[in-house]
This record gives sequence, structure tokens and C-alpha cells, in this order.
Amino acid sequence: MSLPLFIARRIYMNKGDRHKVSRPVIHIATAGVAIGLAVMIITVSVVMGFKHTIRDKVIGFGSHVLVDNLMGYSSETSISDSTLQLLLNVEGVEHVQRYADAQGILKTDSDFLGVVFKGVDENYRMDFLREHLTEGKTGSFSSEKSSNELLISRQIADKLQLKTGDRLFAYFINNDGVKARKFTVAGIYQTNLTQFDQNLCFTDIYTTRRINSWHDTDLYSGAEITVSNPTQDYLTLSSQDGTPQLVEVSSLSAMALQPFGAELHTGLELSADKVSQAIKLINLENEEPEHAMQSKTMQEAYPQIFHWLELLDMNVWIILALMVCVAGFTMISGLLIIILERTQMIGTLKALGARNATVRHTFLWFAAFIISQGLLVGDIIGIGIVLLQRHFGIVTLDPATYYVSEAPMELNIPVIVALNIATLLISVFVLIAPSYLISFIHPARSMRYE
Repeated sequence: MSLPLFIARRIYMNKGDRHKVSRPVIHIATAGVAIGLAVMIITVSVVMGFKHTIRDKVIGFGSHVLVDNLMGYSSETSISDSTLQLLLNVEGVEHVQRYADAQGILKTDSDFLGVVFKGVDENYRMDFLREHLTEGKTGSFSSEKSSNELLISRQIADKLQLKTGDRLFAYFINNDGVKARKFTVAGIYQTNLTQFDQNLCFTDIYTTRRINSWHDTDLYSGAEITVSNPTQDYLTLSSQDGTPQLVEVSSLSAMALQPFGAELHTGLELSADKVSQAIKLINLENEEPEHAMQSKTMQEAYPQIFHWLELLDMNVWIILALMVCVAGFTMISGLLIIILERTQMIGTLKALGARNATVRHTFLWFAAFIISQGLLVGDIIGIGIVLLQRHFGIVTLDPATYYVSEAPMELNIPVIVALNIATLLISVFVLIAPSYLISFIHPARSMRYE
């Protein structure tokens, strides 16, 4: 054990210290570090919880990549079984589900509301809707026949005063005139995403296709693609000599991306963004211009939501900087007071032959002990608050504004460890300059210092 570390431990562990000023200063410095770290942990946990919760909700409504008509919403596009298989062959694609939208009006005896009917079939993954189901069931939807069941949101149910089991009429207006259908409310879901909840309900794809008069079995509104690894950026292709080659999707040609143009090896998977780029390069066999397709990630489809989430990152960095400054200034003040109070000890060490660097390292080690204790207390406070919020939902929010009914918090251990290490290193670093005050203390004068 080095001499500075040994002396610092003896000073820090001496609970019977007669210095009456340094003990309160140590407590204040410890509290400053603890509060700063606790605030940082809570802030990061809240922002990460917000981003991941809302992102998962948006993806739950539409998967990672959306393929629809190039002409925009409500236009049909041709997605044949061969095109579906072509999409499934893109490396990294886990699941593809087709859907058909229809716009209509729900009418009860006392009110009416314009909504979007999203037609889905037995291949559609209902896990997300089932997770957010508040009443009834998700329904048994099919592509072969109509069940006349309807899955609506809590917001729509409240506006029209509906509950599960209620029957109501829906009216659709298109080139063929007015069509009426009678539905039964099978279930009610609530995600608190106003953009979806206020006008989106689910029914059979068989029904919406008949409402749109789509007699061609290949016509759909679009397809939703689930990517197995949304963050991966590369694809493994085989070269002409059979050697696997790692290539970025942005550098690939359209022919290289087609399964019949180059053999795709099972290797690193594509991210959602790269899958979208790959689909843009693939010829999706749509010969008619009005059926031309486009692909976009959910971030591109709903930029207003994800841009709002990105703004939260700036708030996090500002709060982290402020809390580190608070902890740093608290430690600087505490260290200066401790140095001044222990002037006689510093003079004695110098008189015994200790160099300035040795004495400075002693007080830096002493400060590191104080910071470490503050970090431990901050971890207990911060993690404790996060766990309380996750289990009991103490802090509630307005779902209409924040998309969630209570503040979501995500406990990320690697991030918390990184915050601890960064706070410790930065706090010790800012103390290096103040520690040079020790160099101006002379042994002879310090013996008479009181």
C-alpha cells in the first residue's frame, strides 16, 4: 500500500477526529455527490423508460418497417405471395404481415365517429394489442370470412359509450356508393397513444377488402415487417469464389440484394433502417405504376413522435452536466476547507520529508473516499426511487400529453455503472488544481497556524 493511500485511509477512518469543521464539511460533500448521482440515475431512467416504452408502442402498431403504396395513404398496392416471399428472403426479416385499411363511420343511436378500419388476418401478430387489452378479447380475424367483430380503443368506446358485446353499424362511402356493415364489439384496448387510439379499430381483412371492392386477391394497403435485430448494420454476402464478405447495405446494388442475384449467407442481420433500404433496391414485381411500393421505418412514418423523443436527450445531457458541476463544486469547497484545517498536519509531513506530490495524493485519495461514499448513497437513493416507481407507479402523468399514464422508468445497470465511474473520475479530476494549494504551505509557518 502506498504512503498517500495509507495516510488517507487513517484520516478517513478516524471517527474520533477532533477537527470540528471537517466532519460537517465531509457530510455536506458526501450529500452533494449523493444527490447529484441520484438525480442523474432518475433522469436517465425516466428518459430511457419514455423512449423505449413509446417506441415499443409505435412499433407494436406497425412493426419495424412499413411497406405501402408510393401514392400515399388509402391507395392499394399489389403484394402477391411471391412478393411476400421476396420480402421474407431479405436477411434479418423475421415476420411479414399484410393488412388492408378502409375509412368509415361508426354510428350509435346517439352519436357517430369517423375511424379507420384496419383489416388483419390470422397471420397478424396480436401480442401487442392483447397486452393492452382492457376489456373483452382481441377477436378472431380471418382472410377467408367475416366474423363481424370489432376491436376498438378505449378512447373510441368512451366517445360512443360502447362496451364489449354492443352492436353498432358502420357506414362506408366510396365510388360504389354507401355500404353498411353491422359489427359487434369484441374487445377494447388502450395504449394511450392518441394518434392511434382516437381513430383506429381492427376487424377482418376479408371485410375491409370487400368494402374497398378489391376483387384481386393480391391487393392490400401495405405490409408490416418485423426485424429480428433492429440495430444491426451489416449483411454477409458470398463473393464469386464462395468467400463470405461483410458489406454495408448502402453500397450494394439492386441485383446483389435479390436472392437470385447473390446467395445470402446466414450471418449478421440487417437493422430496420437497412432492411428498408434493401427493400427499396429490390424489384418488388409491381408492373403497374399505381401499385408501386415504398418502404420506410417507423421513425420515418411517424417522425413527430420520434423527434419529440430525441429532444429528451438534450434535456438529459443538460441535467447530467448540472449535477456533475454541483458535485464538483461541492467537493472543491470541501477539499479547500479540509486542507486549511489540516495545515499543521501538512507542515509536519513536509518537515518529515514528504514531497508536495505525496501530500497532494494523500488529499486526493481522501477526496476519493468521500466521493465513493457519496456514490454509494446516491446509488441507494436513485435505484430505490426507480424501483418504487416501477412497482407502485407513484408518479402519474396525463396520457393525452405524455402517451403514458405513469412515469416509466428503466433500470439499466451498465448505464448506472458508467454514471458512477464518470462521476468519480470527473470529481477527482476537478480537484487536481485546488490540491496545488498544498504547495504554498511552508512547514515553519504551518507549525504556528491555528
